[in-house]
Amino acid sequence: MNYLNDMSEINLSLQDRTNAYRQLGANPFRPWPARITSITQLTPKEKLFELRLIDEKVREAFTFTAGQFVELSIFGVGEAPISISSAPSKQGFIELCIREVGTVTAAIHRMQCGDVVGLRGPFGRGFPFEDMRGQDILLVAGGLGIAPLKSLINHIHDERHDFGKVTILLGARNPSEILFRHEFDMWKHREDFDLIMTVDDAVDPVNPDVTWDGEVGLVTRLFDRLDIEPAHTFGVICGPPVMYPFVVEEMRKKQLKVDRIFVSIERRMKCGIGMCNHCAVGHQYTCIEGPVFSYWDAINLQEAI
Repeated sequence: MNYLNDMSEINLSLQDRTNAYRQLGANPFRPWPARITSITQLTPKEKLFELRLIDEKVREAFTFTAGQFVELSIFGVGEAPISISSAPSKQGFIELCIREVGTVTAAIHRMQCGDVVGLRGPFGRGFPFEDMRGQDILLVAGGLGIAPLKSLINHIHDERHDFGKVTILLGARNPSEILFRHEFDMWKHREDFDLIMTVDDAVDPVNPDVTWDGEVGLVTRLFDRLDIEPAHTFGVICGPPVMYPFVVEEMRKKQLKVDRIFVSIERRMKCGIGMCNHCAVGHQYTCIEGPVFSYWDAINLQEAI
């Protein structure tokens, strides 16, 4: 159930939001139980979890857009916001790429297939998928930022005939930290995707004997190899916020307008529905107006980047 889409025309005051959820007949603070059906170790720090909502009616009603997130609950431990990595077209389950960085994420990293967790959401605004149809797409990811972009990439893949040229620039600190490596290695050989991967350091600390034969250096260096039609291109960036101004600068050199550049800003989200003020950036709530913003909106938000 996409609560936010049902509320898109509602004035987002606290009282209005509360009344809207009551009208929807749902409690946005109550997590739905979901069972872990698959766990894949991606890197020493990240795992990919496939979750299936247990209630059949909830499972059938659960829809989302690429770029949205859920609140993951570990019963008796707490909850944390996690971006959805699977494509919206793949219904019946969702994928979450989770890095072990705190109490909640450490708890799910100890869990096994068959264990039950809780899910709230989906929340936030995703990428403008419908506006992107018929356009070229340039996606730039740094580190864990590829996790939410994977949802968008796979959604584009599922409807590939509706899009023009798709270019993916992926940066990581070293080869062992490249997420979804096998999937991207396969995509490198596709004619309808242009994928370029680069690392800051070619020496793999996990597998030092493995030779890296790809690019070395910052992801911004890859822009010299791109030929872009700015009037027909959308730019998408996801990664550490420190990289955004530099990547945007390269996109602007290619004549992309700031309202055709989109960034994902995952900023201290907690309740997911704009009631706790935890994710407030300037005058907006990241969990409602974001996490996806056009760069035009983002640069007008104090301390957003």
